[in-house]
Amino acid sequence: MPPAKPKKEPNFLDTVYAIVRRIPKGRVTSYGAIAERAGIRLSARMVGWAMNAAGSAAKPVPAHRVVNSKGLLTGKHHFATPTLMQELLEAEGIEVKNDQVQHFDKVFWNPPLPKKKQ
Repeated sequence: MPPAKPKKEPNFLDTVYAIVRRIPKGRVTSYGAIAERAGIRLSARMVGWAMNAAGSAAKPVPAHRVVNSKGLLTGKHHFATPTLMQELLEAEGIEVKNDQVQHFDKVFWNPPLPKKKQ
């Protein structure tokens, strides 16, 4: 019997993508909220970098659901077309005007803290 493979610790991208994959359809969250849940509280820019690389992830990452802390579509230029991010959000029922999510406080999803192991 071959030895068991050592369990791989999740890296930064794995952690961020796991959080983003949990964002429900029709909801958005912010780079900062993801950074806080990932344990890198002051690194919202690093989350933005991760979203820019999301297209090459092994499993799909709904990066269109990640906006800045005011609900602005600051990452829209990293999509195939400048309007694709908005189109994807609108297809999920999220209203966007002038590159800003409307009713941001109602559609904002705050990533929950991980459940503690007992």
